[in-house]
Amino acid sequence: MQNVLVFDIETVPDVAGGRRTHGIELADDAGVAELLQHQRRIETQGATEFLRPYLHRVVAISALWWQGGQVKLSSFGKVDDDEAALVTAFFQFIQRHAPQLVSWNGAAFDLPVLHYRALLHGIPAARYWEHGEQDQNYRWNNYTSRYHERHLDLMDVLSAYQARNVARLQDIALLLGLPGKLGMSGAEVWTHYQAGELAGIRHYCEVDVLNTALVHLRFELTRGHLDRSAYDVCQTRLRSYLQGRDEAHVQEFLTLWPENLHVASQAHS
Repeated sequence: MQNVLVFDIETVPDVAGGRRTHGIELADDAGVAELLQHQRRIETQGATEFLRPYLHRVVAISALWWQGGQVKLSSFGKVDDDEAALVTAFFQFIQRHAPQLVSWNGAAFDLPVLHYRALLHGIPAARYWEHGEQDQNYRWNNYTSRYHERHLDLMDVLSAYQARNVARLQDIALLLGLPGKLGMSGAEVWTHYQAGELAGIRHYCEVDVLNTALVHLRFELTRGHLDRSAYDVCQTRLRSYLQGRDEAHVQEFLTLWPENLHVASQAHS
């Protein structure tokens, strides 16, 4: 795997932005978030309370970076960094390294959120927005065009770009025998954030990244970008790397990730 960044973000309601855009004068953040969600339910006739991307505030960005024979799992910035620092670090990484981005539902959620937050904070991201004006290599393959692969949204591609076919990462991870989510769900991030559990949110985000990375490896196998031997090498390399990490969430993921998963898949080939 050459220069691939599998990423995920975690967000909470942007209560400050909600106050400005909706003219809300409540002082209580939880009350503002509840009101924003209530208004969203009204707007969608009860279909969802999930806020539009511009009203999400980023509290964690995690990634797994494949660079040649090396792999690294981390979260951008420090645990107590503000949103501007996290978003800046993400786009600076792209500016320096120009990786292929890989996500699950990143085109519909993660990247639009990051677009709006970069706009809010005035964060430059020249390489990310490059469409060939300065670098011709980006004319036919850039980060923001849906059918290009500088950003590969696995959910979008696997659903054949049809909304009726989309699936949750959790369901696909479990379908493939992967550990799935650990510790919390996305719906619980706001509660954990209010409790000051930022480290736990970052750990949860990193687990989502690990699941996405393993789905990505399987996808690269099925479309012929990895043969069976290379696929197994990548899994072994990732497992070996994670075994050298002592964090509880990483060790729990390892415990639940079957070592013979790739062997079982071979038996049916």
